[in-house]
Amino acid sequence: MTRAPLRSFWESRSPRERTVAAVLAVVVGAVLYCWLLQSAERARSRLDVSVTALRAQAARLEQHAAEYERLRASPPATVSTTDLRALVEAQAGAAGLSRALQRIDAPDASQVQVVLGAVAFAEWLDWVAALGSQQVRLAACRIEALATPGIVNVTATLVRAKPQ
Repeated sequence: MTRAPLRSFWESRSPRERTVAAVLAVVVGAVLYCWLLQSAERARSRLDVSVTALRAQAARLEQHAAEYERLRASPPATVSTTDLRALVEAQAGAAGLSRALQRIDAPDASQVQVVLGAVAFAEWLDWVAALGSQQVRLAACRIEALATPGIVNVTATLVRAKPQ
């Protein structure tokens, strides 16, 4: 639309209609402005929450990256070449579990079956963790709680981890 018809339309209105139209335009503009401000404020508050969560996630990723780099720089763990049965017995002795070691069978060179009687569960967990550092992992396990709290009987199959 060009200016001339719009101008003639405006001038054909009475002063009272022009005033009402101007006031109406100002009110509609103010309502739209308030609505836009309110929408922007809601979006800003949602984004603040998102930014906080993303910053926490970024911090965790930085920690994971640092840990990854530390592990990557460390020398690879060496797999013990000693007999698995001898290694497990030596680790049991080092952990003070020799007294609880009832039986140890070696069906093959990469697997042993161990029976421990009346051992503290915490000591058992520490021993399994120590074996893990020697590249020996727990393949199967049956734990039976005894009447004394924290004391268990354990039947476990341990295997030598495969080199990666």
